[in-house]
Amino acid sequence: MINVQINEQEVRQLYFQKLEEKMMEIDAELIFWDSKELMRRTCLSWNNIQEKFFYDPRFPKHKVGQKWMFPAKQTRDFLLTWLSEQPTN
Repeated sequence: MINVQINEQEVRQLYFQKLEEKMMEIDAELIFWDSKELMRRTCLSWNNIQEKFFYDPRFPKHKVGQKWMFPAKQTRDFLLTWLSEQPTN
């Protein structure tokens, strides 16, 4: 008879590690975000984005025709910096 024991904690840790790797892989595939992706990623409406950081000169943005495009890595870096600068209440 075969007896198999599984360390649930280790399985859980491996699962989350693989999940994080896959999410990083998916994020790496996106080179640019459009305004819809920016709203989805920040959970902010377009009006809130414009009020809070859109006009910050550090915010990376490019208008291509009628569409705003945001370089994914630079935008993510900016957003993390911007968020850390916000007052906590």
